[in-house]
Amino acid sequence: MPQSEKAVADPASAILNSVTDLGRQLTQSAKTLTETRDDEVEIGTAAKDEVWRSDKVILYRYKATADRKLKTPLLAIFSLVGRYTILDLQEDRSMVRNLLKLGVDVFVLDWGSPSLADRYLSMDDYINDYLDGAIDAIREIDAVPSVNLLGVCEGGTFSLCYAALHPKKVANLILMVTPVDFHAKDPSEPVGHGLINLWSQNLKGRDVDEMMDAHGVLPGELMGSIFTSMNPVRNALKYNLDLLEVADDKKKFLNFLRMEKWIADRPHHPGEVAKQWIKDLYQDNKLIANELTLDSRKVHLPNVTMPVLNIYARDDHIVPTAMTRGVGKYIGSKQYTELELPAGHMGIFVSGKTQNILAKSLADWMFAQQQAKDPSEQLASQGNG
Repeated sequence: MPQSEKAVADPASAILNSVTDLGRQLTQSAKTLTETRDDEVEIGTAAKDEVWRSDKVILYRYKATADRKLKTPLLAIFSLVGRYTILDLQEDRSMVRNLLKLGVDVFVLDWGSPSLADRYLSMDDYINDYLDGAIDAIREIDAVPSVNLLGVCEGGTFSLCYAALHPKKVANLILMVTPVDFHAKDPSEPVGHGLINLWSQNLKGRDVDEMMDAHGVLPGELMGSIFTSMNPVRNALKYNLDLLEVADDKKKFLNFLRMEKWIADRPHHPGEVAKQWIKDLYQDNKLIANELTLDSRKVHLPNVTMPVLNIYARDDHIVPTAMTRGVGKYIGSKQYTELELPAGHMGIFVSGKTQNILAKSLADWMFAQQQAKDPSEQLASQGNG
C-alpha cells in the first residue's frame, strides 16, 4: 500500500476502533446497571450500637475489631450539610474501620435530618446541648474525664468552639478540613477555590433572613447545587465519561455509585444555624476575633489549651487551605501540629492515596499524646508501630 493511502487508512481505522470500544462500553454499562442490586450500594455499614439519643441526634459506638490500645475514646462529628457515613463509605475506604483495627474506641454523632420543625435550632443548641450531651454520655459509658474530639468541616468549627467553652472535657482536639479564618485568602490558590466564601460574603443580611424565613432551613438541594456549580464541567463529565470508564469493572462501578449515593443524600441545614454560619462566620469572621457568642458566652479561642492536630487537604476547593491553616496562632495550645494530605475536601476520606495515611496518622498522634501524659504507656505505641 502506498504511504499516502496508509496515512488515510490509519485515522479511519482508529475512529472505527474508538466507535467499537464506545459501543462495547455502552453495552457493558447497561448490563452492569441492570445487574446491580440496591444492597450492593450500601454505605456506612461498620457494625455499631446506638448508645444515646436526644431529639433527632443519635450517638453511635462502633463495635471493636481489635484489642483496645487507646484509653481515651474518640468522638467524630461531621458537618450538618453532609452525612457522617463518608467516614465509613465502604469496607476498603473507611477511616472508622482503619481506626478500629488500630485499637481506637470510636463513637460518631449522627445529626439526623433537620426539617422545618428545627427552624430555630442554633449553634448553641448543637454545641452546648447535643454535642455536650453526647460527650457527657461517652464520659459516663467509658468512665473517663474527657474525650478525643474529631470534627470535620463545619463539625470541626463546632468542635473548636466546644473545646474553647468546655476545655476540661476535651483531652485532644482534631480538626479536619475545618474553616477557622473565614476571610483568609491565598493568591496562589487555583481558580475556583473558595467560591462558597464569595457567595456567602456577597449575600445581604436581608437576603439571608428572607431565605430562612421562606424555607425554615437552608435546603440540602440548594447546597448540593452550589457544590456542583463550583466545578460544573467536572461534575457534568463524571456521569458520562467517568461512568463509561468504570462500567466494565464492577468494583470500580460500585465505588462510583457509593460516592454518588453519599453526595445525593444532602440534609437540610437548620435555619438559625445557617444564619449564624453565614452572617457571624463567613461575613463577620467572629470566630478568630473571639467575638462569637454562644449561650451568652464568648468563644475565646485562647482557652483551647489541649493538644491540637489540624489536618487539611492540599486540593480542597470548598475549604481552601488558607482558611484552615495557621490555627495555632489563635489558640492557647502549645502542642499544635498540622498535617497536609494529598487530596480534596472529601477525598481525604475516600481516596486510595490516603487510606494508609489518615487513620495511622490519627492513631499515632493520639497514642503519642497518651504516652506524653503517662510515659509508662508503651504498649499503645509499640502495638501501633
